[in-house]
Amino acid sequence: MNPDIPVLGVSQVNQYIKGLMDRDQLLSGLYVRGEISNYKCYPSGHHYFTLKDGESALRCAMFRREAATGLRFRPENGMQVIALGNIDVYPREGQYRLYCRRLTPEGVGDLQVAFEQLKEKLRREGLFDPGRKRPLPAYPDRIALVTSPAGAAVRDMIRILGARWPMSQVLVLPVRVQGEEAPEEIAAAIAYADREKLADLIITGRGGGSMEDLWAFNDERVARAIFTCETPVISAVGHEPDVTIADFAADVRAATPSNAAELAVPDQNEVYALLSQLKHRMDKAMGRRLDTARSAWTRCRTSRALTRPEELFQNRRMALDAQGLRLAHALQRKTGEERERFGRMAAKLDALSPFKVLGRGYAIPQDERGRVLTSAGAVAPGDRLNLTMADGEIGCVVEESRCR
Repeated sequence: MNPDIPVLGVSQVNQYIKGLMDRDQLLSGLYVRGEISNYKCYPSGHHYFTLKDGESALRCAMFRREAATGLRFRPENGMQVIALGNIDVYPREGQYRLYCRRLTPEGVGDLQVAFEQLKEKLRREGLFDPGRKRPLPAYPDRIALVTSPAGAAVRDMIRILGARWPMSQVLVLPVRVQGEEAPEEIAAAIAYADREKLADLIITGRGGGSMEDLWAFNDERVARAIFTCETPVISAVGHEPDVTIADFAADVRAATPSNAAELAVPDQNEVYALLSQLKHRMDKAMGRRLDTARSAWTRCRTSRALTRPEELFQNRRMALDAQGLRLAHALQRKTGEERERFGRMAAKLDALSPFKVLGRGYAIPQDERGRVLTSAGAVAPGDRLNLTMADGEIGCVVEESRCR
């Protein structure tokens, strides 16, 4: 062992290397391109992952404080990114890492990636389902504007609402529409207006700007506040090409704040014109009904039932007499037919009567109990019989019976 070379402890070596890296200007702020792998986000809010290319890998860490300002999307394994940070040694483990201050998807802005990720997440949860969209009230009495009180957008909306439908009461809930505090204020104002039933309709939005300027309306808190709101919500953010998460969550998306005011209320001039048209149609319809009723009244007034009612009774009386005559003739004819049928049936019945047979010298023998005797063997000498003749009855006693 060379006595001129000092012996260092492990921690001294690591601290020495750390000092070298801290003094290196290149390592204190460099951009590194690579593919994310082994990504993990711990409950503490710290992010740990590895950047790799075709040949090497580099461990990385991004602490919660840096992630709050430098991470606007959700990292995923396989994503190509560019990381800004510094290389430093973790003395306890003797490993060097890239401590990231900012992470940006390569080829696409981080805000755009964050927008697409949040959009897909909320879509899967059903926040954009068309079936839950509520219809706007046709004639709202009160309208709440959740926007900045100092912007041109609120002035345009108030002006258009007053010109189109001055009967609506407009309430402005002032909020910041840009900055870190803006999403919380917007979400809280929407929830307050809905909870307190301040309005029949809520409009939230702001004027145009860059994606960074409009980012408050791409916040998950604002989207969920709109989704849970029972009051219909119109989202009016930026200009026609600008699309935000709030637009997807709202019941109606307006191209601009001015367009939101036009969608919120009808045009009083159009309503007056429609009412005038309906009044004209109603007048014409009433005139036609009056003409029809007047014609019907004239027909009734000149009818014979009112001018010569006695003719009506005479005609009815003549009809009644004719009907009575036809009924009498029919009754006579029916009676004659039934009388003839009765005679034929009586003649048939008379021809079949046993008394006709008795008239030819026959008699009907009956025993003491009234039973008709049909056989000589049914009696014995000494039995008393009753013989029914054509003109009366004869009582007799059997002296002898002979059967053939």
